[in-house]
Amino acid sequence: MRRFVHLLVFMTTAAGAAAAQAQVTVSDAWVRGTVPGQTASGAYMQLKSADGATLVGAESPVAGIVEIHEMRTEGNTMRMRGVEKLALPAGRAVELKPGGYHVMLMDLKAPLKKGETVPIKLKVRSKSGQTQDIEVKAEVRDVTAGAGGPSKH
Repeated sequence: MRRFVHLLVFMTTAAGAAAAQAQVTVSDAWVRGTVPGQTASGAYMQLKSADGATLVGAESPVAGIVEIHEMRTEGNTMRMRGVEKLALPAGRAVELKPGGYHVMLMDLKAPLKKGETVPIKLKVRSKSGQTQDIEVKAEVRDVTAGAGGPSKH
């Protein structure tokens, strides 16, 4: 009986922990290809959290440094800056796109060629404070993708 109670407590705790994890879906993940010598690129995607969460970081084996960045216009100048986190409001899609929020891949270890796949691990914190890793496979698109609109190829 005592063993059963311990097992029941463990199962209840595990189920509660799983339910507390951020329910985040990722769609249309892509990375802009690079030219030889280029050491940085952006990753773009749509994120949607069922219960609300926060994107708090990212990493990828293709880059030495991976950060969440924001592009914004200040006066007549576009500026890019790193941000510590990005809110993912419950039930609302958050688009990471050229000219806005994105994942910046810096200190690239090799050029990114159209047709390749880049693994990215997103770090998402739920409302309860638990951090979850979300594995993303992002398609590398042409170096000009997103430059003039929603080009996908």
